[in-house]
Amino acid sequence: MKNETFLSHMLSIKETNKNRGVCMGHGTIYKSNEGKKGIQKHYEHYLDSFRFDVERVYVDTSFGKTHVLVAGPKDGKPLFIFQGGNCINPMTLSWFAPLVETYRVYAPDTIGHPGYSDENRVSAKDQSFAQWSEELMDFFTIKRCAFIGPSYGAGIILRLATYMPEKIDCAVLVSPAGFRLGSKLKMIKEILIPLVLFNLTSSQKYLIEITGRMSASSMKEIDKIIIGDVFKHVKLEQDMPKLTEKDELSNYQAPTLVIAGKKDVFFPQSKIYKAAKEIIPNLKGFITYGMGHFPSEVHLVNINKEIKEFLKLHY
Repeated sequence: MKNETFLSHMLSIKETNKNRGVCMGHGTIYKSNEGKKGIQKHYEHYLDSFRFDVERVYVDTSFGKTHVLVAGPKDGKPLFIFQGGNCINPMTLSWFAPLVETYRVYAPDTIGHPGYSDENRVSAKDQSFAQWSEELMDFFTIKRCAFIGPSYGAGIILRLATYMPEKIDCAVLVSPAGFRLGSKLKMIKEILIPLVLFNLTSSQKYLIEITGRMSASSMKEIDKIIIGDVFKHVKLEQDMPKLTEKDELSNYQAPTLVIAGKKDVFFPQSKIYKAAKEIIPNLKGFITYGMGHFPSEVHLVNINKEIKEFLKLHY
């Protein structure tokens, strides 16, 4: 298979039913029952590592049952955090743990991704995720609030900004999907080929290569293990969120902060900056770090400082 054909297969966006509330697919996202149990065991261990209390709520939506982690002071301003794709919710929630001290955080397991929500895929191309987000907000009696989304989660926020901009008070997009993709050839060379070799051989050499590229060689050991198990046991979501067009956000006026990495193989700063400046009407800041797609612990300290300051000013 030619490189271009292979990549288009991995990253293409499937044709979907355009009707509201219709899901893309059904069945399990896991390759085995044992694999599912292993991923959920990682999930529980991550939760146990948190130094704050977490409530767990199941919400029935048009797209299926959604498992939501809730933390922070009950009288705190509501803050939704959407997880990154093809990983577990507590992993990316942990990146923003300092915000739990001030805000009432709602972090749903994305439908169709590893975790405890239903496993049917939902389109990130149309209004489906906007409707899903609205239903979650309605359940918690939240009319509008602040949002944070790393990677795929940022793509979900951009779908909400397109179809229901009035729901967003302000937004922070970190290493965001939904703007522009990095070099296809680079992704093939640095991620997809090592991923194929890892799945064929289970060699740690290839896992180290992949996680190194994803994080600029700064990924925590526990996260490497989890990512490796996701690769082995989960049928990965291959569809990126829709690339947002300028006219889609013509009614979106919420203050927005974008944070990107110079070494991000998926969504590099060089491509995200130009798109964000063109597309987002009320872009309040664009911050660049020398990080990969996964931020290092050092970068997270600075990222959380920037987010706190942004929320203090605009929320």
